[in-house]
Amino acid sequence: MILRDDIRLQARHVLEELRREGLRTVVLTGDRRAAAENLRTELRLEDIRAELKPEQKVAEIRALTAQGQRVAMVGDGVNDAPSLAAAHIGVAMGARGSDAALEQADVILMHDRLENFLAAFRLSQRARRIIRQNLVISLGTVVVLVTFALLGKIPLTIGVVGHEGSTVIVVMNSLRLLLGGAISNNPGIDNAE
Repeated sequence: MILRDDIRLQARHVLEELRREGLRTVVLTGDRRAAAENLRTELRLEDIRAELKPEQKVAEIRALTAQGQRVAMVGDGVNDAPSLAAAHIGVAMGARGSDAALEQADVILMHDRLENFLAAFRLSQRARRIIRQNLVISLGTVVVLVTFALLGKIPLTIGVVGHEGSTVIVVMNSLRLLLGGAISNNPGIDNAE
C-alpha cells in the first residue's frame, strides 16, 4: 500500500500555463521515488527530484542559481523553509504553511491554491511593465521640460505644470493594476490574494 497526497485538479492546468509563460518547473520533494513518478505521470512533469532532505533541496536550488537561473520556490512545510530562504523568491502557501515557511517567504499566498501562484506571477509581470512605462513617462517628461526651460523656450511655470501633469499620468497608469480587472481570462484562476 502506498500513501500519497491527492493531486489538486488545477495543478496540471497551472503547470501548463507556467510552461506557456516560459517558466521551467522542477519539483523537489521528500516523497519516495514511486510517489514522485506517479506525480510526474499525472502532471506531465519533465524534472522531478525525489527523496530529498531539506539540505538537499537547498543544494538543488543553489545549483540552479549557479547556472544563472532565477529560482522561485513554492512550499509550505518546515522542511521547505531553508529552500524558501535560498531561492530568489520564496513563496509560501499561507493557509497550511508552517510558521517557519511563512517567516522565510518573500510572498505568502493566503489560500492553498496553486493557481494563485500563477495569478501572482502574472500580476508581477504587469506591475513590471507599468513600472517601466512610468519611468519612461516621468524621466522623459523631466528631460524634455528641463531642456526647453534651459533653452528659454518655455517659462518655468509651464515646466512645473508639465511636471505635475506627468505625475498625475504616472499615478493613473499605476491604478490600472487595481482597475484592470482579472489577471487571467481563464476560469478558475483568481487574482492573487
